[in-house]
Amino acid sequence: MKLGIIGCGKMGSALLKGAVKSKAVNPAEVFLHDAFSQCAEQLATETGARSLGSNAEVIKQSEAVLLCVKPQDMLGMLCELPAMPEPPLFISIAAGLTISSLEQALGASSRIIRVMPNTPALVGKGASAFSRGPNANDNDADFVHAVLKAVGTVTEVPEKQLDAVTGLSGSGPAYIYTVIEALADGGVLMGLPKDKALKLAAQTVAGAAAMVLQQDEHPANLRDQVTSPGGTTIAGLSALEAGAFRATLIEAVRTATHRSIELGAP
Repeated sequence: MKLGIIGCGKMGSALLKGAVKSKAVNPAEVFLHDAFSQCAEQLATETGARSLGSNAEVIKQSEAVLLCVKPQDMLGMLCELPAMPEPPLFISIAAGLTISSLEQALGASSRIIRVMPNTPALVGKGASAFSRGPNANDNDADFVHAVLKAVGTVTEVPEKQLDAVTGLSGSGPAYIYTVIEALADGGVLMGLPKDKALKLAAQTVAGAAAMVLQQDEHPANLRDQVTSPGGTTIAGLSALEAGAFRATLIEAVRTATHRSIELGAP
């Protein structure tokens, strides 16, 4: 499927590079445009895609168009597009913008799929989810799945769950970066050099996540395996409970989810 990308920032670049690497797309059939032409030109050089002069040119050449424009700019950009006799599949990564709002800008018969990727897609470790609009078909969904699978894991969800996905995995990397930073600072407090503390903290998070994903065990069971009666781990866990660590993370997901809903409100 010939792919167009409008918006060649970090996420658009990550998705294209992953798709090219996995051969989900042929770079010779990928067309790019960005408001900053140098971004599209650089990505074209790096991947073998073609940078074009306008959004309209990208859409004219493409069978699917990945919309990587900021939510606040998306609808205005779409309303400026010319009439399309054979519209492509539109794939939006804009947080909060509903399929119905995209249909209002693109036409009720438009094929639309909403996607929520996250920034670890930049290193091939993304966690993405997507929802298809009423006019998107199985081939459309399979194509989107293949592109997202190239940069991590992917799941299809009903659109009503996408705001929660945004609050969890979309915003989640920022929560985990804060956890890593805090763990490293704790190591520094107790005498470790900052660079070594940061490396140990980051690898600890990566290793713990890998065990959850690979061993198919509940995190509570894995936690119990390293928690001895009267030991160091239970002492540390007691401090986390006293600081409402779990409740704070839950509240972070709830708050981010509601913010995603607000962004999509008329």
